[in-house]
Amino acid sequence: MMKKYDYIIVGSGLFGSVFAQQAIEKNKSCLIIDKRSHIGGNVHTENINGINVHKYGPHIFHTSDKKIWDYVNRFAKFNNYINRPKVSYKNELYSFPINLFTLYQIFGVKTPAEAIDLLNELSIDCDSPKNLEEWILSQVGEEIYKKFIYGYTKKQWGREPSELPASIIKRLPIRINFDDNYFNDTYKEYLLGDTPK
Repeated sequence: MMKKYDYIIVGSGLFGSVFAQQAIEKNKSCLIIDKRSHIGGNVHTENINGINVHKYGPHIFHTSDKKIWDYVNRFAKFNNYINRPKVSYKNELYSFPINLFTLYQIFGVKTPAEAIDLLNELSIDCDSPKNLEEWILSQVGEEIYKKFIYGYTKKQWGREPSELPASIIKRLPIRINFDDNYFNDTYKEYLLGDTPK
């Protein structure tokens, strides 16, 4: 006789796992099926010789919602990793995301007021940007666009930035202080240890 479930969930990634956990807390039965041999989807972590390897690339968790932060801490351990990428362009290394130090490195500005004036001067006037390229040009101008955005975006998406929606680039912080942390969220942590159970 076939066992009956309240839910059959396809995929044990974040959505499938959280849905199943929430359903089970409400006394529902779940069957999770997945084509991979492990749970966790793209946040799966594999321990290789005592080193936790993020098999599908690094996964950084960030949120400003205390309820979500408390929830995920029931299932996983986190360390205090801050995401501070750097940009290498024509043998020069730059602070990223764009911040006051980045603007100092390129243009020599030293204060937030100087940075505001500079960005106003560099930005290309566009009343209603229709795509990624137009939006970033309206914020930081052509030189910063070419150094930081154009090549990476084209490589990442396989398309010209002018063919992509502005929503993609609006996630990138542009700061007039020295904060080089990529995320603005209250809780910015890097997943540590095995895939959450």
